[in-house]
Amino acid sequence: MTPFDALMARAREAVDDRHLDRVRAWKQEHPGALAIGHMPIYSPRPLLEAIGCLPVAVFGGGDQIDVIRGDAYFQSYICHIPRSTIELALHGDLAPLDGMVFPAICDVIRNLGGMWKMLFPEKWSGYLDLPQNFDHQLGGAFYASELRRFARELEARGAKPLEPNALARAIAEENARRAAIFELDALRRDEPWRLRASEAYLAVRAGSAMTAVEHTELLRSILAAARARTVRKLDNVRVVVVGAFCEQPPIDLIVTLERAGCDIVADDLQLGMRMIEGPIEGETIEALARAYIDRGAATASRYIGDLVKGRALIERVRAHRAEGVVFAAASFCDPALLDQPMLETALQREGIAFTTLKYSENTGQFQTIREQAGAFSDSVKLWGGAA
Repeated sequence: MTPFDALMARAREAVDDRHLDRVRAWKQEHPGALAIGHMPIYSPRPLLEAIGCLPVAVFGGGDQIDVIRGDAYFQSYICHIPRSTIELALHGDLAPLDGMVFPAICDVIRNLGGMWKMLFPEKWSGYLDLPQNFDHQLGGAFYASELRRFARELEARGAKPLEPNALARAIAEENARRAAIFELDALRRDEPWRLRASEAYLAVRAGSAMTAVEHTELLRSILAAARARTVRKLDNVRVVVVGAFCEQPPIDLIVTLERAGCDIVADDLQLGMRMIEGPIEGETIEALARAYIDRGAATASRYIGDLVKGRALIERVRAHRAEGVVFAAASFCDPALLDQPMLETALQREGIAFTTLKYSENTGQFQTIREQAGAFSDSVKLWGGAA
C-alpha cells in the first residue's frame, strides 16, 4: 500500500464511522465536553470549538442503513436525508451527540429540527436562522446575536463560556483548515488526474468529526502524498457538479461519473466545509458573521437579491476551465430543483453544455447514470456538447 493509499484508507474509515466511534473516543478523552451535530451544509464550527465542543457533521445514513422507522415520521415526497437521520438517531448511532444544529435552508430541515426536539427532548436542539439580509447593520448584527445565543444555550448545557482568546484561536485553526482545503481544490482543478474528485471528497468529509487541527494535519498529509504519487493523465471532460449541497450522493456515484469520463474540477458537495469562500478575517463573533454575510458561497438556499441568477455558476465554470455542468440534485430537494431551471437558462445563454441527474443518498444502481454521463462526456469531446 502506497502512502497515499494508506491515507485514503484512513479517510474512508472516518467517513464510514456510522456509529460515531471517533466521537465516543473524543468524549472519553474530554470528560464533560459536548459533541454537537449539524447537517452537512454550513454551521459555525469555530464557535463550537471555541466553547470546547466537538462539531460533528451528520450526513444521514447513506447506503449503510435501511430506513424503516424513519419513514413513519415524514411524508414520502421529500428528500431522503431527514428520514435516515431520524433512523440513525432511533437506532442509537447518534447517541454520542449532546445536541444538533438545524440550519434554516428549507422546510424539510426545519421540520427535522422539530421532530428531533419531540423525539429527543433531553438533547439540545439549535435552529440556526441564517440571515437573508446581507447588510452588516441588519443581517450581520442579527447573525452575531444568534451566534451569541448559541454560545449561551450551550454554556447552560455544560460547554465552556465563550472567551475572546479561545474564539481567536478557533478561527485561526479553522482558517488553517480552509487553506488546506483550498490547496486540495486547487490541485484537483489544475491536475484532476493527480487527485480525483472522489478522493478529495473522502479527504474533506473525513474531517466531519475531527477538530480543525486534526483535520488540517490529515489534509496536509494527503496533499503531500498526492503530489508525490505517480499517476497517468486521463483525457476526460472537465465538469462542475451543482446541486448536491445538502444530502450527499453515495461515493460510488461520484466514482461512476469519473469512470464515465468526467473530471469533476469543482462542486458544491459538503458545502459546510466550503461555505465561507476565503479566510475569516478577524477574531470576534462579528468576524464570523461578516464572513458569512460577505463571502458566503452562492447556493440555492441563499437569497441573492438583485444579483443575476446563474452568474456565480458561470464565473465558476470559467475560473475552473470547465467544459460543462452536471446538475446532480437529491430527489425532492426543493431549493436545488427550483433553482435549476434558472441556472440552465443562464448556461444556455453562454453556450455551456449541461446534463441533469437526480439521486438519493442510498442510490444503489449507477448504470443508467454512467451511460448518461458517458454520453454527455462524449458529446462535449466530439462536438463541444449539446445541452
